[in-house]
Order: sequence, then C-alpha cells, then structure tokens
Amino acid sequence: MYAKCFKRIIDFSLSLIALIILSPLLVVLMILGTVFMRGNPFFIQKRPGKDEKIFNLIKFRSMDSRKDKNGNLLPDSVRLNKYGRILRTLSLDELPELINILKGDMAIVGPRPLVVKYLSRYNEEQHHRHDVLPGLTGYAQAHGRNGVSWEDKFAMDVWYTKHITFIGDIKIILATVMTVIKREGISSNTSVTMEEFMGTPEGVKSNWKVPY
Repeated sequence: MYAKCFKRIIDFSLSLIALIILSPLLVVLMILGTVFMRGNPFFIQKRPGKDEKIFNLIKFRSMDSRKDKNGNLLPDSVRLNKYGRILRTLSLDELPELINILKGDMAIVGPRPLVVKYLSRYNEEQHHRHDVLPGLTGYAQAHGRNGVSWEDKFAMDVWYTKHITFIGDIKIILATVMTVIKREGISSNTSVTMEEFMGTPEGVKSNWKVPY
C-alpha cells in the first residue's frame, strides 16, 4: 500500500519543501560551480529509471572538463578537483536530483540510477533493480556506498525492490545521513569514484547476506 500509493505523495511533498528551504544553498552552489568548473555548474546525463525508461539526471558537476592534447578527457582522479571532492564528500552534488524527484523520474529512496550502457551488462536478476523508481539514496548507499562490490550493490538493490516499507525508507535515510557524516564509502578501493561495471562473470555471486 505504501509503495503504490503514499510513497510518491511523500516524495513529491518532501522534495518540494526541500527545494524551497535549500534554494539559497542551491544558488550559492550554482555560483561556486560556475567559478570552479569554469562554466556550466550542472551535470546532465541520461540514466535508466523505472522499467528502464530513460530520463535526464541532474547533478552539480564535481569534475572539470580538462582534456589532454588529443582532446580526450583526463582521468577522473585528475578532473576531480578540491571543490568537487567537497561536493562528493558531503553529497551536495546530488541536491539537484530533487528536481528529478519532483518530476517523478526518481524517488527519495530507491536503487541509484546508473549509466545507460550498464543495461546490456546486467544479468536477469540485476535487471530487477529497475522494477521501481531510482532513488536519491538507497539501501546500498546506506550500507557501503562505493566501498562494496557491484554484485553486492545489485543484490541490495533487488532486495529493496521487494521489501519497500515506510519504516524501511526512514531507516535508509537515517543510515545515509550517518554514512555522509562519517565520510564512508566515498571511493572504492581502486578508484576515486567506482570502477566501471563490466558485467558479472558467470558463477560469481554476491557475498551480501539478507538482513533477517
């Protein structure tokens, strides 16, 4: 009942209130982003949402557009400047996604929307992470963020789609706040963000244990 009826009403109401309250901060971040990113402060990219429908995700840019002599973008570790690191550490780069929530592209809680090219790399079970709206935060973000494997993340995502409750969402939001405060899981063990998902090799399974 909550997932089908009340979740969308709550998401719309809270995102609208948050946009109004945070509007001064958003304006400041737009100005700072224009300066430190030397141009457009927003990062807009197509992402798959519920039922793998494509939408435009809106974020604040945390990496600049520096390129090498051949016109290719420099590695993420180089383009992620100090300002961008602050945005990511505090998750401020995610704030414009409140607009996506208001529009109905996303929810406050749900599996994080990843890049379109991953769609062809998911196995049958992993595709089920798109059975619900993607979220500003999710079970995986509250339990490891970028510090856990892709397989574990997707196992958490699929589990969440089948166990959506109001109390569960509240717990995820509170756990996310604690994760941000503790600055946990910002990067993976081998990347400043997260390694590209290349698909799960046959026979490889998640080590994550269902929480009950």
